[in-house]
Amino acid sequence: MGLVFQNISHSYGEGRVLDDVSLEANSGEITCLLGPSGCGKTTLLRLAAGLMPLQSGQISLDDLTLATQHRSTPPEERPVGLVFQEGALFPHMTVEENIAFGIAATPDSQERVQSLLKTIDLVGYENRHPHSLSGGQQQRVALARALAPSPSVLLLDEPFANIDSQLRQDLRAETRQTLKASGTAAILVTHDPDEALEMADRIAILDKGKIVQFDTPRELLDNPITIEIATLFTRSKIMLAKVDGNRMVTSFGEWPIECLKNADSLPKSPRLVVRQNVLQVEQMEGASNTIKLVRPSPHGHLITVQGSDNFELDVQLEDISGLAEGMPVVITPKEASILAFSATE
Repeated sequence: MGLVFQNISHSYGEGRVLDDVSLEANSGEITCLLGPSGCGKTTLLRLAAGLMPLQSGQISLDDLTLATQHRSTPPEERPVGLVFQEGALFPHMTVEENIAFGIAATPDSQERVQSLLKTIDLVGYENRHPHSLSGGQQQRVALARALAPSPSVLLLDEPFANIDSQLRQDLRAETRQTLKASGTAAILVTHDPDEALEMADRIAILDKGKIVQFDTPRELLDNPITIEIATLFTRSKIMLAKVDGNRMVTSFGEWPIECLKNADSLPKSPRLVVRQNVLQVEQMEGASNTIKLVRPSPHGHLITVQGSDNFELDVQLEDISGLAEGMPVVITPKEASILAFSATE
């Protein structure tokens, strides 16, 4: 079981920000709400925390109803922890006092604090104050404070947004490990696709107040249901094509239908989502494609190839032996590597 949203709708004045949203965040899983600003993800989180009145639908935790439009459990009575963008630590309290804030009256509070300090790797920082900690350390303390009462649900509102890039990656990994070990149901709000992939067991993609797709990271990568989702998580480009029997005519020559992942429902004039890492490049005299640019990348080299109609594709290659700028080449997609969508999708 876990936290369940049923038919949630919410409006600010004339604008509807959530439109009949249903979602379940399972215990022991990290569920990510991913989408652009204004899609409704933070509103859904605030409703779960009880920080806003529920206008329509129901929110429940296991067999306990937390909120309907007629009644609502107060925030302080919900078994829910919160972690915000800014850790919001109490500046006058030490690390130990911050972590113990919600459990100070319990008999095993000291033991619990010491256990959490080990979990977040801050043993020895007990008597430090927040101003003497780095941003990443402050967020780890905020996470420990939220986990201290052993909440059934932990809500995280873009907790890594203000952390430097390299530290953010490390903190994501540490936080995921901590959350998975705790067994709590966690809901993470983010607008960063990479963060969602790294952190989540399942990702709900929101747009204009609706859930467009709710799936595992692997399923979203392999079987996105819209062209927008297909381009969300990877560096890719959208290219037009024409179907001619068992082949497709593209800006870079003819490609076999077998290169498509979803050839069964292929429209006559599909839009192809071409990812940088699914193409092979080979020199061929007389070819109509030309290497325009070669540059290094973290994963090898990035090659820009220009087609016969001046359309360009970027190709990620580990080895560029024998390839150089100005060289005529052919591009071949790997089998079942290209996604096709109709012009209306």
